[in-house]
Amino acid sequence: MLAPISAQPALAPGAGFDLARGEIVSFVDEVVARDSLDRNAVLALLASAQPQPKIIDLINRPAERVLSWWEYRAHFLTERRIAEGTQFWLDHRETLERIASERGVAPEYIVAILGAETYYGRITGHYRVIDSLATLAFDYPPRSEYFRAELEQFLLLVREENIDPLTVTGSYTGAMGALQFMPSNYRRYAVDANTDKHRDLWTDWDDVIASVANYLHEHGWEAGAPVLAEAKLDPDPSFQIGNAHRIELNQTIESLNAHGVKVETDVPPDTAAVLVSAEQRDGPAYRVGFKNFYVITRYNGSARYAMAVYDLAQAITRRVHGTEP
Repeated sequence: MLAPISAQPALAPGAGFDLARGEIVSFVDEVVARDSLDRNAVLALLASAQPQPKIIDLINRPAERVLSWWEYRAHFLTERRIAEGTQFWLDHRETLERIASERGVAPEYIVAILGAETYYGRITGHYRVIDSLATLAFDYPPRSEYFRAELEQFLLLVREENIDPLTVTGSYTGAMGALQFMPSNYRRYAVDANTDKHRDLWTDWDDVIASVANYLHEHGWEAGAPVLAEAKLDPDPSFQIGNAHRIELNQTIESLNAHGVKVETDVPPDTAAVLVSAEQRDGPAYRVGFKNFYVITRYNGSARYAMAVYDLAQAITRRVHGTEP
């Protein structure tokens, strides 16, 4: 739980946040009243937070060149990532199969998301979460409302899960653990899979596996349903591909066919779908995503991310079952 002031280390003058700032005073007043938190404990924790100008630089950094799909895919579909995913599956086969049965999410997608997010828990971020969230909550006006909400969720998570708020680390945005959950998602979707009364998304693989399956399940994953299919466009299709970063299931197989998009699938014609670009080194290519593809984009809104998860899942499955070409 939040530690008392006496437990906090002394700080050099000017090293931390100015707790007299109006927005910080308002934040403390609100969370203390709303969540029955101890005011002194909240102030002590915020006094221990260190502003991180580098985080502001990172979040403000202009987007790098958008990779073509074949370039993006090559980053995720490496031999090492496939091999380590295969070993992870074999090491945790019993848990994966049990969770898959309970939640309806196939093991390969659980493993692939872990591989895409943190290389199966090896790369989880080195910024103190309290520093990241406080910096973005109070020194980044464009998204201060969102990050103040996440900072509040972090305070509650610390209280609920007995997490040390001064040592826990994550990404520069405050995402934590093997699944890179923001505090609100941690509180909402993390699962205590072995009933030890603690949801540990860093080292407890039962909790990690159950939590990613729960996240997908709660966002509408359909057991046994397809994720992606290959597609071909007529030479002069009457269809425009939308923004790859805003996935909406606003078409059906039937309507895509009517616009000159031929989908390699046997799903019913009225199945909801979205056409996405999957350009290759030698030219344009296209795929069609279904409901489960959309669910993966609830984890990360990029169509390329969802395609990478799908392809990684398929590669790991082939390796596990010995069906590689």
